[in-house]
Amino acid sequence: MLDIQQLEEGQQVYIIYRNPHTQTVSTIQEATIARDPMNPAQLSLLLYDFYHPIEADDAIFNSYEEAEAMFDQFLM
Repeated sequence: MLDIQQLEEGQQVYIIYRNPHTQTVSTIQEATIARDPMNPAQLSLLLYDFYHPIEADDAIFNSYEEAEAMFDQFLM
């Protein structure tokens, strides 16, 4: 899992994303690290054309395989 300090603008990452409409459904999604247009000093996850603030407890990975291993360990 990546540390927030390791993230760079433009980096492609994978996250374990919990569906906001159905809390029992989680998937692995690709996201891009981008500057938040409303707060350019802050990096965000660009996912589904929306900017999500990065939080300390976000599960962010370098590869799909890393995310899948963690997903399988904790959610399956």
